[in-house]
Amino acid sequence: MSAPVLLLDGASMWFRSFFGVPSSITAPDGRPVNAVRGFLDSVATLITRERPARLVVCLDLDWRPQFRVDAIPSYKAHRVAEENSSGEPDLEEVPDELTPQVDMIMELLGAFGIATAGAVGFEADDVLGTLAAAERRDPVVVVSGDRDLLQLVADDPVAIRVLYLGRGLSNATMFGPSEVAEKYGVPAHRAGPAYAELALLRGDPSDGLPGVAGIGEKTAATLLAQYGSLEAILAAAQDSKSKLPKASRAKLLAASDYIDAAGPVVQVARDAPVEFSTADDRLPLAAADPARVAELAGRYGVGSSIGRLQKALDLLPD
Repeated sequence: MSAPVLLLDGASMWFRSFFGVPSSITAPDGRPVNAVRGFLDSVATLITRERPARLVVCLDLDWRPQFRVDAIPSYKAHRVAEENSSGEPDLEEVPDELTPQVDMIMELLGAFGIATAGAVGFEADDVLGTLAAAERRDPVVVVSGDRDLLQLVADDPVAIRVLYLGRGLSNATMFGPSEVAEKYGVPAHRAGPAYAELALLRGDPSDGLPGVAGIGEKTAATLLAQYGSLEAILAAAQDSKSKLPKASRAKLLAASDYIDAAGPVVQVARDAPVEFSTADDRLPLAAADPARVAELAGRYGVGSSIGRLQKALDLLPD
């Protein structure tokens, strides 16, 4: 089997590093660098484990895309603060001590020559989905703490797996179609798409998605297992002679407007206009600009983490 391409959910990983590594870890000038240290160490661990030939850190250039808000106005609406004194809305709250650390991470990735990718008007999920869907050569490992990305799992045309960081990197779970089917009770032959349909039906309060009132995860999974797809479930709801329970039929029909609108909100894009920071996504075996890396490592006090990253790269085949 060829070496995988690692697609990292950048924001998911540095948020987890920020909250998982003590803020007492600081640069020589006193600035916190806990997220920088944790992120670099996590990347080194992932390279050592997965031994990728290619790696992309995927970015959130728009955490609340307009096309999703247009479809479902409540999408992430609770994360938007009331208008501040300037009359402009505050975006999703990012801890004050994390924002400058993201800039540090981006500087270090640039100096190393590690690819980043984003798409204007799209979330990182969409970048991950687009790159995973476009791959035709190597197996893909998507790394994220966002369950929404379980919809990407597939075996064809290449294997797409999701390394889910819900309980941290040391306890991460690798999901493929069979694991998603087993855990969530969805049809194994279309586990990825079925998971997206499960998410649509049950909703997600953290994203402001109401779901179908009265249809929770267990009921949604049961319906998908019985009928195979959301399309077939809705056809049964429209057919008065079907064996769909009356209660479920009524709930689905009452939520028809939501169901129609929610598809492009719940499903990650596969056609986002992704732009890369580098000419290609091959993982460099050594820093592209070693002097710059050394200067930044000293300035931010993360020399040990840079050393661990380089050691992980040294173990990769030429």
